[in-house]
Amino acid sequence: MHDFDPRSFDAPRDDGHDARARSSAKTGRDISRGGRGASDSRDREHVEPREVFVSQVDLPRGPERVRVHERDHGYMLRGSESRTLTTVGAFRVVPAGDLRDGQDRPLDPRRGDLYHLRQAGLVQTIPAVGRDRAIVVLTERGRDLLEANRRPSASSGRPELAEVRDHHDIRQEFYAGLRRPTELTHDAKVYRAYLRAAGQLCERGATVRRVVVDYELKREYQQFLQEHNRGRSKSDGRPDRTPEEIRSWALAHDLPEQDGHVQFPDARIEYEDADGRLRTEDIEVTTVHYRGGHLAAKAAAGFSCYRGSGVRIVKGGGGSCSGRGRQSGGRGGGGFDPRIAEELLG
Repeated sequence: MHDFDPRSFDAPRDDGHDARARSSAKTGRDISRGGRGASDSRDREHVEPREVFVSQVDLPRGPERVRVHERDHGYMLRGSESRTLTTVGAFRVVPAGDLRDGQDRPLDPRRGDLYHLRQAGLVQTIPAVGRDRAIVVLTERGRDLLEANRRPSASSGRPELAEVRDHHDIRQEFYAGLRRPTELTHDAKVYRAYLRAAGQLCERGATVRRVVVDYELKREYQQFLQEHNRGRSKSDGRPDRTPEEIRSWALAHDLPEQDGHVQFPDARIEYEDADGRLRTEDIEVTTVHYRGGHLAAKAAAGFSCYRGSGVRIVKGGGGSCSGRGRQSGGRGGGGFDPRIAEELLG
C-alpha cells in the first residue's frame, strides 16, 4: 500500500524509486501484441499526467480565453479550463483542490477558472470542507462540449494500437453528473491516486494514454453477463454465464477472478512503457473502512493500493445531484445484484 498526503503529491520524489519500480513492474500488465509493439519510444510524445486528458479534444490550450462552440452554444475557454473539464470528465468527480489554474493554483469555486466554468453551466460543484472547498462534476452541457470537440481516436491511422484488442481503443471516456452519491468521498480520491501512480510511471519513461474508471469496466462486465437476457421479455434479469465463461472474460480483460467473482480496481491506467509496449496498471484507493481481508484481496489481485485521505464532503452537499447510489457493500466483484445491473446498463 502507498500512503500519500494530498498536499505533497506534486512534490519531487527521490526516495524509494527502485522499490516502486519493482512493485510497478510486477503489477503492470502487458496488453500489446508482438513484443515491442505500439511505437518507437524515440518518436512518442511524453505527456504530463495532468495534460493527458486535454490532449483528446480540440479546445484552447493557451492562457487567453477563446470562443468554442457546441451546436448552438458558445463558450469562452482558456487552456487551464479545458484541462479542468477533461480531467473532471475522465474521473467523474474531482476535488477542486486537486485541480490547477494557469498559475498552478488550486481551484476555488468562488473565483477564477472554476467560477467561470460554473457560470457557463459546464460544471457543478458539491460543497466540501478544508483545502478542497468543493467536489467538481461535469454537467451534461460540459460533456456535450467535450464530445463535440473530440479529436479522432488516438489509434486512428495506427493499426498496431487498434489491434491490441477488438474492444480496446485509446479513447478517453468522459462522464457527467453523479452516479454514486453514497461513494462520493471515496471516488473523489481516485484522481489523487492517479497523480501519484502516473507520476511514478512517467519517472520510468512511460507515457499515459488514458484512464478507465471502475464504472466503465463494470458496465462492460454487466453487458457481458446480461447478453443472453436482451430481448427476452420473460427474463428475470439473472445472468446465466458459466464460471468458465466468467473466467475467460476476466482473463481477456486482465482482471483477477476467483470462484466466479471478478475483482475490479478503482481505475486502470493504460500507458506505453519506455520500450513502446502498451501496458496497464490498476490502482485502488483504500480507506479506514477497508478490513484486513478486503485489503489483502485487493493487494493479492495485483492492484497498486493508495490510502485515501483529505476529502470531506459537507453533510447533505450531494443531495441536489441526480443518480442512484449503489446499495451493495463491497467495491470489488461479487455476487450478482440486479440493482447494480440496472444502474450500469440504464
